[in-house]
Amino acid sequence: MDMLTEALERMFGERATPAVIREIEAGGDTAGLWAEIESSGFLDILLPEDKGGAGVSLGDAFESFMLAGRHALPLPFVQTVMAKGWLDALGHPAPEGAIAIAGPDTSRSEDGGLSVQNVAFGKVADWVLAGFGDFWVLLPSAAAQVRGDEIRGSQTADLHWAALPDGALVIGQPGAVVCSPAQLAAASLTPLLAGAARRALDMTLTHVAERQQFGRAIAQFQAVQSLISVMAERVWAMRMAARLAFHAQGATPSARLAAIGKTRCSEAASTVADGAHALHGAIGITEEYDLQLYTRRLREWRRAGGTEAWWARQLGREIIQGGEGTALDFILASTK
Repeated sequence: MDMLTEALERMFGERATPAVIREIEAGGDTAGLWAEIESSGFLDILLPEDKGGAGVSLGDAFESFMLAGRHALPLPFVQTVMAKGWLDALGHPAPEGAIAIAGPDTSRSEDGGLSVQNVAFGKVADWVLAGFGDFWVLLPSAAAQVRGDEIRGSQTADLHWAALPDGALVIGQPGAVVCSPAQLAAASLTPLLAGAARRALDMTLTHVAERQQFGRAIAQFQAVQSLISVMAERVWAMRMAARLAFHAQGATPSARLAAIGKTRCSEAASTVADGAHALHGAIGITEEYDLQLYTRRLREWRRAGGTEAWWARQLGREIIQGGEGTALDFILASTK
């Protein structure tokens, strides 16, 4: 574990406890936890050193980003860090505050209204980075009508602005040499999904080793071992896919690899969540038990930023149009 990851692990472990997560999910104040994160300096790790950052690449930051998923961090830490790096690559300083990133579910009405749907951390962010066809923009959440996801404890939200609000920052055109906001959103969710899946697997392994049935631990039963194997395969695949999405030397991900990573991570998330609850039985869905803090996030982040079906369609079209051979050939060409 490197120094950055070790420091974040300590901070998240001490500050983002299950009790704090439950409090924020219930509508509690996020200012205290966000102030801790902001004062730590970790939000600027992708910025170059001459701009007050650490000059860390996405690839080097990956393990640290996974920690946010392992701890079900209830704030857009990863999204804010990545948005800051993305904005810097386009020559824009980031504003103060937490930044959420909208996926592909955006729309603009004829009268100038702007809407984004299914935005991870949309309830608790100060800003939303979004793309609307011919322009990209950073929008203040305070000027929006916010409608939260009706799922209990969810921090995902739909936001609507009647017009381009004062304080909005129009950033660039889709022809720029960086990925789009939707692709950035997809990449940002992959380490969260991989981290939460790993936590769900670890909790399940502990449970089946301790839970006794017919005089022995249920981990000794073949059916349980089979389901654990499936979960472990999916968790490792999610980690590999998320790592692929962060296969970058700079601060911005590859558009192709972001789509590949999100497709695989979202696809596996439900299997991991279902397996964890199947092996925990009724205790897994109780409020007092922490498993649901992570499995709810798996389902929430799976839908945000574009589902596996949405990104798979984009990738399929690109593979067919590009004529680069098989899907594996496409992936290998994307990592060069």
